[in-house]
Amino acid sequence: MSLIDRKIRGFRLIDLVALGVLIAVILGVYLAKTIAGRERAEIASVEKQIDAEKARIRLLQAEVAHLEQPARIEALSSAHLGMVPVQARNEATLDNLGEVALGKKTP
Repeated sequence: MSLIDRKIRGFRLIDLVALGVLIAVILGVYLAKTIAGRERAEIASVEKQIDAEKARIRLLQAEVAHLEQPARIEALSSAHLGMVPVQARNEATLDNLGEVALGKKTP
């Protein structure tokens, strides 16, 4: 009697081994699907966080664009710091750059 033909409680040994392998495969597939479902949920959560961060970045970029407007900065500098634009008579020319570097006053 060979191993294939051997019977245990009325079942061939090969049938019992095949049943055991089948149960192991079923459990393996079930566990793989369960793990994949958890991973899918985690990926969806991370993608949602990424979308929220992208929206926050766009909001911050819009705020920076607003804060960096030249007209706004000019109004703030003149209102709070008393700064005014440089007048043409106060600008240095190429001819008097040496005097400006030495700290001499120019007319």
